[in-house]
Amino acid sequence: MKHEQQRRMAFVLVFFKGMAMGAADLVPGVSGGTVAFIAGIYERLLAAIAACTPGRLWSMLRGNLRESWQAIDGTFLLVLLAGIFTSIATLARLISYLLAEHPILIWSFFFGLILISIPLVGRTIERWNAWVVLMLGLGTALAWLLGTSVPLQLEATYTVVFLGAAVAICAMILPGVSGSFILLLLGLYASVLGAVRDFDIGLIAVFLLGCIAGLLSFSRLLNYLLTHARNVTLAFLTGLLVGSLAKVWPWKQTLSWRENSAGERVPLLQSNVSPAEFAQLNGEPAQWLAGLALMLAAVVLVYLLDYWGRRQSVEKAQ
Repeated sequence: MKHEQQRRMAFVLVFFKGMAMGAADLVPGVSGGTVAFIAGIYERLLAAIAACTPGRLWSMLRGNLRESWQAIDGTFLLVLLAGIFTSIATLARLISYLLAEHPILIWSFFFGLILISIPLVGRTIERWNAWVVLMLGLGTALAWLLGTSVPLQLEATYTVVFLGAAVAICAMILPGVSGSFILLLLGLYASVLGAVRDFDIGLIAVFLLGCIAGLLSFSRLLNYLLTHARNVTLAFLTGLLVGSLAKVWPWKQTLSWRENSAGERVPLLQSNVSPAEFAQLNGEPAQWLAGLALMLAAVVLVYLLDYWGRRQSVEKAQ
């Protein structure tokens, strides 16, 4: 009885972690993979996705449902996806409003989430050596470069959209890298949004096929690396978190603008500034006290979730 209650509580927690991932994916520049990493379900998610091979899915369709469902950790994936879609459906308007009206506050909260996650994830690296330090540096540099790069303008052909979707979905499951931001860097963001808006079946189908191909192949690679080269892989992923701090820094100066699918001008390239510089450049309050308070709230929240997760693991082991 106690074991069944713990199992139900575990899936309730997975649902809320899915909601957190969905909320993160709604924020441009923040990855749901970051939240999965913070929440301690990253490796389980990768293993479940990697297990979704065409052969196993075909076996499920042929009636071998129970064994295949267990092999892909189906209940976990279903509950997590339910949380993600519930979050997107219920929080899209709220997060869009907060990004438009209170950007400093929401970015401060995400900055705090990622900041506290760095030491929590870094402590899982069991041995430090030159290779680990090198991969930490490479991950940091990659995330920083992606967050500050000048966008390309690629033509949205079927081949380019397929490859762009594969790259973007790979980025989406990497902590610290946003899939939507990758599409923006490739110059495909407006084309994909336009295809969804205009119900362009051909382009949407090619995009989805690219996502499936990228997700299945890349998740297997990451899963393999975490199994066979765990320390250097964790170091690289930790570096991605470190480098992403530049992207989510709340106080920015806008250098150039772009037009979104609604015809509105939104920031394209930005540089980080101090709260005092922000107030001077924009003539607006820097809200640094409220921003700091939300950073600290995020730090406390993640610490408490980490403490609760470790306590649950101890109780399960007893």
